[in-house]
Amino acid sequence: MLHIFSKENISKFLSTREGEIKLGECVQTISNTKDVHSELEQSSSKFVILGVPEDIGVRMNYGNPGAHTAFIPALKALLNTQQNQFINGKDILILGYLDCLDEVIGFDASDRIKGDQLVKKLDIELSKWVKTIISSNKTPIIIGGGHNNAYGNIKGLSEAKNDTVNVINLDTHSDLRKLEGRHSGNGFSYALEHNFLDHYFMFGLHENYTPQYIFELIHNNLNLEYTLFEDIEIYRTTPFETEILRAINFVKAKSFGIEIDLDSIQYFPSSAMTPTGFTTQQARYFTYQLSKNKSAAYLHICEGAPSLINDKTASTQVGKFISYLITDFIKGKERLS
Repeated sequence: MLHIFSKENISKFLSTREGEIKLGECVQTISNTKDVHSELEQSSSKFVILGVPEDIGVRMNYGNPGAHTAFIPALKALLNTQQNQFINGKDILILGYLDCLDEVIGFDASDRIKGDQLVKKLDIELSKWVKTIISSNKTPIIIGGGHNNAYGNIKGLSEAKNDTVNVINLDTHSDLRKLEGRHSGNGFSYALEHNFLDHYFMFGLHENYTPQYIFELIHNNLNLEYTLFEDIEIYRTTPFETEILRAINFVKAKSFGIEIDLDSIQYFPSSAMTPTGFTTQQARYFTYQLSKNKSAAYLHICEGAPSLINDKTASTQVGKFISYLITDFIKGKERLS
């Protein structure tokens, strides 16, 4: 299922210029596809890029399709980022992507049994590679895809650490919906149910899109915590920076994942695009501040869907913003607090 990128694959995305060096000219790749595990372990890279271009989980959650269209634009933007004193391409290995294209194209969201099976199949494959990357002493950066993939990330991290793990999720939604078959709205529910997830902080929940049963679930579980978007940006009862510190303190005792759902950003082309949300600068600041903590173990960016916008620049802009988040994360990890 894993499609591995070669140097030749990478070169097709590059636009080089004399006198300049792009990250894509320096990034590492896997040369021996028959021994990926050993190459990962022996590589001097610190970060591994893995794409999950699918929207099956989104459609199973009655969301808008298109989340499978963000990975390649993001990769292209990242590879064409300037290498300079702030970032080094040799620290990055481009692994490839989980090939779900046939399932994505042929999937009928009304077939709930088949959808559940496909998402669970993806869970198994993704968790295997996240575990492999972390066990190789590397930090995975996963580009989706739907937020259903949070489960595979959490499971992979948990199995690599042989312990339950924590998560901070920048999101309009809690994704704590009922255990009703796998989809993008219950990845964290299943991670809790299967004892992979310990502390979970939801950052920026919207009052209008969080069911009361989920608020009650959170209030009755000391391992669940949240901050409301309205408290930060509408009522102004608590500062953005203060809530970031509170979130970090809630999860930092164990290895934790950073989940970025692009639905949380105002007018961003995504599976559940919102007219009111955080700014791109706030999302970048959030990512950078969290990444500086030594317990931050992976970054997952999901739900970007440039194909939803009838604008030829959408793909480029979505890809460029995701690449900013990736480089912010890498720079933060290099400057651990």
